Amino acid sequence: MIEFLKRGLLTTVQDIGRYGYQRMGINVAGAMDELALALANILVGNAPETEALEATVLGPTLKFHQANIFAISGADFGARLNGQPIELNRAYLAQAGSILELPVAKRGARAYIAFSGGLAADCLMESKSTYMKGVIGGIHGRAALDGDTLAFCAPRCSLPNLPYRFLGEDYGIHYCAHPVIRVLLGPQDDYFSAKGIETFLNSEYTVSKENDRMGYRLTGPAIEAAEGCDGNIISDGISFGAIQVPTDQPIIMMADHQTTGGYAKIAHVIAVDLPLVAQLKTGDTMRFRAVGVEEAQDLYLQRYQMLCETARHLNEDKISRKTENQVRINGQSFHVLVAELK
Repeated sequence: MIEFLKRGLLTTVQDIGRYGYQRMGINVAGAMDELALALANILVGNAPETEALEATVLGPTLKFHQANIFAISGADFGARLNGQPIELNRAYLAQAGSILELPVAKRGARAYIAFSGGLAADCLMESKSTYMKGVIGGIHGRAALDGDTLAFCAPRCSLPNLPYRFLGEDYGIHYCAHPVIRVLLGPQDDYFSAKGIETFLNSEYTVSKENDRMGYRLTGPAIEAAEGCDGNIISDGISFGAIQVPTDQPIIMMADHQTTGGYAKIAHVIAVDLPLVAQLKTGDTMRFRAVGVEEAQDLYLQRYQMLCETARHLNEDKISRKTENQVRINGQSFHVLVAELK
């Protein structure tokens, strides 16, 4: 069991999300950064989609009342275990009585704390993800409060290759405050003029103060509509990463997005770049670059293969202390395991 000595700014239980119910008006929710969620879970021996804690900007302080293995991925919060600095993307064994602190995000906005065996949180419609506006999932449908406790489902004190369950700095995850975000144009890009499309793809946009788990409102050069279009459409489905333009400024729909919407969508962030958006804070900037469907699909497949290979390497029966294992996907090399515990 863990206890929240300090809740943090916004700490919730999230998994991959509540899929299959949008036709009923039920939001998907789930992790904002699905890659970080997957990596933290793989490091502790869980399935990638297992529930974990999502900490936002100012992290929680947790007390372990039972020994378990954990890992942190995503934003760098300068985490400490029993007062000692610990690394991102490394599995650690915390003994009963241990204190884990995530003070404040130094790079990125969201960190994911995965625990071996998962957390005994509220489950609804096959997901433990917290959707706060609907008051469902996680810890009674809300963010963590000081004094809350969560039991472990199946804690473990050992895993194959525990000292070597670590992802190197050159693994290929590059969060930054000014990313170039790849998008697929459409489905309503014809509602915008050629000048509007050019502006969207050749300008810098800033994350405004109006950003949360539902969406990021951006500010930047005005996006011109096509003649006779006012940005409104007959409401249709909304997905994670859709970019609406209700007036002349874009809004990126995030994990807690509504199920339908009546504003024209100029583009959609490709799946592999959604984690880059999820790690942005107020004042950060981004640019957009259009890609084709086949490129987006290839990039998604590469990431899926990378995660599969990472899990396979981490769970091999035996790893030589003198061998640094590499995963190669389409000619690109990723450092997966270190030779010895630092």
